[in-house]
Amino acid sequence: MGPKLAFTASDGPSAQKALADLSSRYGNAAPAEADVIVALGGDGFMLHTLHTTQELDVPVYGMNRGTVGFLMNEFALEGLEERLGDAELEVINPLRMRATTTAGEVVEKLAINEVSMLRAGPQAAKIAISVDGRQRLAELVCDGCLIATPAGSTAYNYSAHGPILPIGADVLALTAIAAFRPRRWRGALLPKDAAVRFDVIDPEKRPVMADADSRTAGVVTSVEVTSASDIRHKVLFDPGHGLEERLIREQFV
Repeated sequence: MGPKLAFTASDGPSAQKALADLSSRYGNAAPAEADVIVALGGDGFMLHTLHTTQELDVPVYGMNRGTVGFLMNEFALEGLEERLGDAELEVINPLRMRATTTAGEVVEKLAINEVSMLRAGPQAAKIAISVDGRQRLAELVCDGCLIATPAGSTAYNYSAHGPILPIGADVLALTAIAAFRPRRWRGALLPKDAAVRFDVIDPEKRPVMADADSRTAGVVTSVEVTSASDIRHKVLFDPGHGLEERLIREQFV
């Protein structure tokens, strides 16, 4: 008897068709009763699935029915149980964001890829950056900045010219988005256990919004980011196509 599988899919037509076909072939258990959760969609839906199932301690295997599919495996109807039996496990710790909004509300969210801050008005943002309680940059004038995990380093971080990080590296990437001053500041590599704080300078004149994996906390005055080492996302990949291989491959495209 094969593993109990729970299928979940994005709203896209190809994902919905895959959901119907796979459920008919393999059954569809409730996520809480499943041995493996199979996510059908793109990277955004994979992140959504990991966030919504993190309390279950069940591995998630993604199959690409979206566009890029960096976190996904190739889609196929046949041989799924055999693929799952051979799959390699990667464990990802997310970031924990604690943001204070301009209204004084404290918003906490988790981010598997990155926590980002972006200007919310016509003028450049001004942000002060502190690491472990020590101010490291008094004023970054920019469109924004982000802090990314190794798993998220090939996403928004890479588009902003940040470094690609090996999946096992105990570091985070702090990357500026269109930095104006310091003119040549390209960011920093920080220890995984670093506590990073961003303070928005003149938030009324230069508003900044904060997001965790594109889930917004609204316009903020400050953001604190730490690694959530107590949370472990289990992700399954086909042999030879795990995150380590994908991170290396991206650098030689």
